[in-house]
Amino acid sequence: MRNSACTSIMVGKKASMDGSTFISRNEDRVKAIEPKKFLVHPAVTGRHETYVSPYNKLTVPLPENAMRYSATPSLDQSAGPNEEDGFNEANVGESATESVYANGRVLAYDPFVKNGLAEDSMTTLVLPYIHSAREGVEYLGKLVATYGAAEGNGVQFIDQNEVWYMEIATGHQWVAVRIPDDCYAVAPNQIMIEKVDFKDPDNYMWSDGIRDFVTEHDLNPDLDQWNFRHIFGTSTKLDRHYNTPRVWFAQRYLSPTSAANQHPEDSDMPFIRKAERKISVEDIEYLLGSHFNETKYNPVGEGDPDDMRRYRSIGLCRTAQSHILQVRPHDTGTQAILWIAFGIPGFSAYVPFFGNATDTDDSYSKLPKKMDFDHAFWLDEALAEIVESHLGEFYNDDQDFIKEMHSWTRRKIHEADVVATQKSGQDLTDYLTSQNHEIAQYCNNKTRELIFKLLTKGTELSKINYKMDPNL
Repeated sequence: MRNSACTSIMVGKKASMDGSTFISRNEDRVKAIEPKKFLVHPAVTGRHETYVSPYNKLTVPLPENAMRYSATPSLDQSAGPNEEDGFNEANVGESATESVYANGRVLAYDPFVKNGLAEDSMTTLVLPYIHSAREGVEYLGKLVATYGAAEGNGVQFIDQNEVWYMEIATGHQWVAVRIPDDCYAVAPNQIMIEKVDFKDPDNYMWSDGIRDFVTEHDLNPDLDQWNFRHIFGTSTKLDRHYNTPRVWFAQRYLSPTSAANQHPEDSDMPFIRKAERKISVEDIEYLLGSHFNETKYNPVGEGDPDDMRRYRSIGLCRTAQSHILQVRPHDTGTQAILWIAFGIPGFSAYVPFFGNATDTDDSYSKLPKKMDFDHAFWLDEALAEIVESHLGEFYNDDQDFIKEMHSWTRRKIHEADVVATQKSGQDLTDYLTSQNHEIAQYCNNKTRELIFKLLTKGTELSKINYKMDPNL
């Protein structure tokens, strides 16, 4: 049974404001609280170990050598590590996974493998061993061929030049597409890759024998094209209420003219699209935290209750963590940045961490099971609950806080970039690690300040009140 339902946004380097590549995703879970840590695994050499998934007993011999990499694992490891996203020391990033769903026709001939590769293992078994985004697809494809897939998943890979999106639809069948440099793409728990050009291996990859598989079982519904979404995907009422509205909102924001005639329930909105302006990290943050803002479908807006509950938004109360992986276009050793927000992403600040680091702050890596105000996950969860409880009164304070954090974090990154030009090797890595600690501690303090400010302000908002007679 799947327990994750996410939204992914990818941006090519010529579509971004500063020439960065981006991948990003909200990790949404069934439960409102799914505690997550952020940590760094050290490099490994000469080991002889076998990985066994606690979730489904997938068993894989591990390579002897592994690169250092960061991850955001679940606090509860009983269902597998679920490390989800991070950078390795080659400045290559992965986000895994976007849950996707195939139709019954294709699954009839290539069902999932019960103890095959699933989301819980996909970052652990791939990220420490790849040196480019393309290699990430190739490496994961070989694992699927060997062990099979336990479920449908969309996986993002990033390096300084390329962004790749891979969709594993059935037990052994998958395709991947390179997001064009001047485009962006949005994936909403639905198979999204469309036409595949089998004559263009520079921009498409696919599982061995996929065309023969489709032909042998008469699976292509189209007369004149080979469209992965049409062959392997679904188009149901659930899709049109749970999935397509998220694409509609994101494309409405980034491509308002070309997407003007789209409707939230359109089934054939393009996966890859050109934005009508350059995309910034703040744009991605806004979309990941969005809930049909300024439309009649906003669940915390005003209007017809049926409209407000009609569609599933991008930002949710059950977002365990939201991340943006950015690789900037320079080669100073500071190019990889991982932005992390916990809680409801629309109410939390995204905190940046340099990928070239050896550990993380205790407030991220050491997480207690119960809420406190010393750890980032619980701070963001508490902030979201407080803001939503008095949204009309607290929203502006919260948005001012996020704006302030945008400015401070950008300034801090720039200052670190300047100092980093004078450093190299382990000296640079140690410096960036120290900067990550400073960033975490500053943002934690600012979050605590806002929480206490709102709690104090909230004392005047109790409904257990009456008008005081000044003479009493």
